[in-house]
Amino acid sequence: MLTVVLSGLRARWASFLGGFVALALGVGLLATMGLGLSATFHAPERSPQRFASSPVVVQGQDRLTLDVRRGPSTVSVERRLDHPQPVDKDVLRELRARWTVTPSDADRPDSGRPGAVGVDAPAAEVRALVGDRAQVLTGADRVRADPDPERDAAALVALNALLGTSGGVTAFVSVFVVASTFAFAVALRRREFGLLRTAGATPGQIRRLLLAEAAALGVLASAAGCALGALGAPLLARALVDGGLAPGWFAVGGATWPFHAAFWTGVTVALAGAVAASRRAGKVGPTAALREADVDADTLPLGRALLGTGLLLAGLGLLVWTYATEPSALLKRKTYTTLPMLLITGVALLSPLLVRPVARLLRLRGAVGTLVRENSAASVRRTAAVAAPVLVTVALAGTLFGSATSVTRTKGVEAREQTAAEYVVAGDGLKPVTAPPGAVVSATGTTSVFVRDGAETVVKYQARAVADPAAFADVARLPVVAGDLRDLDDRSIVVNEEFERHRVGETVEVWRADGTGPVRLRVAAVLALGTGDNGPYVTRANAPGSAPDRIDARGGGTATVRALEASGGTVRSADAWAAAGHREGGNPQNRLGMILVLGIALVYTVIGLANTLLMATSVRGGELSSLRLAGATRAQILRVVTGEATLAVAIGTLLGLAVTALVLGTLGAGLAALSAPVALALPWGTVGAAAGACATVAVAASALPAWRLTR
Repeated sequence: MLTVVLSGLRARWASFLGGFVALALGVGLLATMGLGLSATFHAPERSPQRFASSPVVVQGQDRLTLDVRRGPSTVSVERRLDHPQPVDKDVLRELRARWTVTPSDADRPDSGRPGAVGVDAPAAEVRALVGDRAQVLTGADRVRADPDPERDAAALVALNALLGTSGGVTAFVSVFVVASTFAFAVALRRREFGLLRTAGATPGQIRRLLLAEAAALGVLASAAGCALGALGAPLLARALVDGGLAPGWFAVGGATWPFHAAFWTGVTVALAGAVAASRRAGKVGPTAALREADVDADTLPLGRALLGTGLLLAGLGLLVWTYATEPSALLKRKTYTTLPMLLITGVALLSPLLVRPVARLLRLRGAVGTLVRENSAASVRRTAAVAAPVLVTVALAGTLFGSATSVTRTKGVEAREQTAAEYVVAGDGLKPVTAPPGAVVSATGTTSVFVRDGAETVVKYQARAVADPAAFADVARLPVVAGDLRDLDDRSIVVNEEFERHRVGETVEVWRADGTGPVRLRVAAVLALGTGDNGPYVTRANAPGSAPDRIDARGGGTATVRALEASGGTVRSADAWAAAGHREGGNPQNRLGMILVLGIALVYTVIGLANTLLMATSVRGGELSSLRLAGATRAQILRVVTGEATLAVAIGTLLGLAVTALVLGTLGAGLAALSAPVALALPWGTVGAAAGACATVAVAASALPAWRLTR
């Protein structure tokens, strides 16, 4: 058996080359992503900056701790505060009376007291004096008193999501391409298997032969892939840092588990891709195998039909369920990155059912057009094997970039619709502006509120703090579904429909951004949920530490513009502000991440297309020679072969666009259910570039062997 396997690999190395390259590249990418992921699990130890010379730091409480019910017991949950509490004045006085205290002027809250101080004293004595009135930080924990102490952890969370998504797409596409390659290679070897059966080979022996070939290919390709991963991981880390997707200190470590995971995943993928093909090859008898050698029959086995139907129904069901239960989830990158994969796989598995009717519907002129149509319809396996990877790439391009662009565009339209301002100023730490005669000026800032959601959890909401409720009500055009914005005051709150209590007049218990509370605020108005930025709103009295970062203004002419320019921020028209803050495709980092994911899919598609068409065209020597004997010129034969490849790419593109339309249509329905503007966008440029790249590779991979065979 080993001799047969090795001789078969040597004799058919060209057929296995595409699968080897695809698998090695997949393992390399998985190892690379795994090494990157391992580096995101822990941020590096940082030395304290603000109080580097102080052995002890006393800091006000920076977390809100509340008791909630979890089943029959009560547990405490913590939520980080946006604005840590200042150090208690009595604690400050007692510390200064005994030791040298270094205050920090960088974070004095509204009270005028510092949020943290450095103390030159023994830690045990400081703890004994402070007790539970403040936090006592020593050693590496002193970094918690630095500005934005969790920035490294936040950066790693985003990077972890990107690498995890990229790794998932790599695994998904590699399984798909490798399985398709094995299936098509087995289909081309039906005559060989028929001869082996005639010579006395049993179905089990043929299955074992294919599985042994797959195992040998998997081991060799996985080993090569691990070597590629070791070389590629440092390059990936450098590219992520240069692209702004990772902090400057990010670098891969010396973890070994990514190599083990990638290697065995590669071997498993190779074997899994060969299992279905080997079972199919082992089932047919000698006569049936020879009879099927030149005719495509039974192109959709029952197992593939059931699996494809199940995945398609599961994808449709999840789309409908998400729309019906939590439409806001459709706007999240995690949803529109992963959910379409079920639909893509289901449609790809069922593609042989669609190839023949689509091809027969075409009305191509002339003898060449007729041959292209009939050959594509007759050779369903070949056409579907080309169309399927194109479907994957086009659908990923359409759903990823289309959903991201649609969400961003919707947010921009929504932001513009929600203000009646002529001018908007944005920026941190804006100075107060006095409204000129005839003008309305409304300043708001970011804050947060903490609210119990039932008895089981505490939810942190990003909120807006309103400086002048009357001016805010005059200039805002929020989607109010109940109540009136003009009723907002220091004893009330404007909420959205996501709140557990969202009826006008109800009372909501709220903890402020610095953890003070609870305060009982009456619901003055209720807003539609929208894309997620609609409320809540409170006044400055319930937003300690909040500073204006946006000023909306209307009326007053040039005097208003001059007043706004003195605020220290960037003055724009409302249209320009909405466009600047919501550029299509999202922020550059997210767009670069999507390009990475799409690039992986496109590389695999190119490999799959080239391998499939090189194999398929190389075994058509007799057919092409018959066309030459019938009077066809070499140019006509090349047009037939390349026309078939182009038609298959077109079918894959249409199927990919159908999946994209389904996903974007559901997204539009979700936006409408959230009372948000529906501003869908299909990225024709990205989809066209992906389809064009596939068509170029398909034409080249089919024309080259055809040219050689017709010499």
